[in-house]
Amino acid sequence: MNITVNARHMDITEAIRAYAQDKAQKLQRYYDRIMSIEIIMDIEGGTPTVEVVTVATHNSTFVGRHRGEDMYGCIDNAIHKVEEQLRRHKDRLRGHKGGVSAEGQV
Repeated sequence: MNITVNARHMDITEAIRAYAQDKAQKLQRYYDRIMSIEIIMDIEGGTPTVEVVTVATHNSTFVGRHRGEDMYGCIDNAIHKVEEQLRRHKDRLRGHKGGVSAEGQV
């Protein structure tokens, strides 16, 4: 799994880069078919913005964006949004297999 941390209109410190990579590593707990994660940090109008783009197998792309006061908080919230998308996607895949439903039982 490739993890890329980029910055627009700002310079990021090693501490922020390491924090973002550490948080992104944990996404694999929710869905094990992740191919790459790109974290884009930006300052728009003086407000930090973080966008997390996650690409998984079968052409699945998950995007989480957050804009807030603190860069660390933005990273946490954007990662959380992607976690929820991955969890819902995995639930849909698991439920797709079929089987006997509660209504079909006699």
